[in-house]
Amino acid sequence: MNDRKPYLVDRLQEFGITIFAEMSALAERTGAINLGQGFPDSDGPDEVLEAAIAAIRAGHNQYPPGRGILPLRRAVADHQRRFYGLEVDAETEVLITAGASEAIAAAILALVEPGDEVVLFEPYFDHYATSVALAGGRRRVVRLREPDLSFDVADLESAIGPRTRLILLNTPHNPTGKVFDAEELGHVARLAIRHDLLVVTDEVYEHLVYDGGRHIPMATLPGMAERTLTISSGGKSFGFTGWKIGWAHGPADMVSAVLTAKQSLTYVSGGPFQHAMVTALGLDDGYFSQLADDLEGKRDLLGDGLRSAGFEVFPTAGTYFVTADIRPLGFDDGVAFCMSMPERCGVVAVPSVVFYDDGDAGRHLIRFAFCKQPEILAEASRRLAGMAGSGS
Repeated sequence: MNDRKPYLVDRLQEFGITIFAEMSALAERTGAINLGQGFPDSDGPDEVLEAAIAAIRAGHNQYPPGRGILPLRRAVADHQRRFYGLEVDAETEVLITAGASEAIAAAILALVEPGDEVVLFEPYFDHYATSVALAGGRRRVVRLREPDLSFDVADLESAIGPRTRLILLNTPHNPTGKVFDAEELGHVARLAIRHDLLVVTDEVYEHLVYDGGRHIPMATLPGMAERTLTISSGGKSFGFTGWKIGWAHGPADMVSAVLTAKQSLTYVSGGPFQHAMVTALGLDDGYFSQLADDLEGKRDLLGDGLRSAGFEVFPTAGTYFVTADIRPLGFDDGVAFCMSMPERCGVVAVPSVVFYDDGDAGRHLIRFAFCKQPEILAEASRRLAGMAGSGS
């Protein structure tokens, strides 16, 4: 049977409609609680909403500059200095993008030649693989191994070859919730310097770190600022995922290269929302600490509910996702399990197998998002309790 997708070029044949859109559509059709896609069910800070309204009324509704408005680039630079001690030139080293996803795609398109290799830590956000394929690159994966989600440095060394161009690192990590520590980042940095590799970091969950932990940007490590492109966005930290305002910063020439690719994607986007994000990035420290505290409580609420329902729940140190093993419930196929959940219990999750190259590696795992109101998480937990003992 020929399952080739008509019209689609060879390098994208392995990809289909993203699982997040598919599962969100399933939730909408069935009326199930959507704990699949990672978006909050309430808006972010009122002052940021008001700043967006004010920007629209002030007439900031036409094309913004290609690099993004200067006040936002300055706000990004100020944020990096304030939280991490990084010195970033807002004029030449910051680029505003249509969310982090565009920044990642533009970075790969700009920096990777056909046949070049990109090292990913598996499981990985599926957008990474698509971006590498769009550029004609090849991915090499390094497994984060259960139960502590550590990686073997020897695996990373063996993944690096003569065609390796860059390492793409996500911390805090989607889908696992892992936060890479200083020692692990040091291993990556050492090998990047030894092999003269670039590093692209997806740090969109930088303020979503729990239990007293901290996020360490790769660019803060010795010798790494000059070879690292740091990517983040306002969606996860401020609750406005639909605005799609992201940013990248790094060496001026690297940022200019990424701009060359980015301007042929969206060109520019989000004029009034760029102005609102200036306000968001300037919020006081109390906002960011309260955000993490609130999400930590939601993590614990859903985690307790999942454990009570019979799932094995893996620790989550960051992001707003939790991974669960379905085998204690008598199941071993996460895709079938997730497709049946709306009917069985009225909840939607995402099968983790979509985050792996190896189809068997994450077969027994599913991912839940806990960035919802506590009463929604409590109701989801109540519904999930009915799954216990229903395996066959």
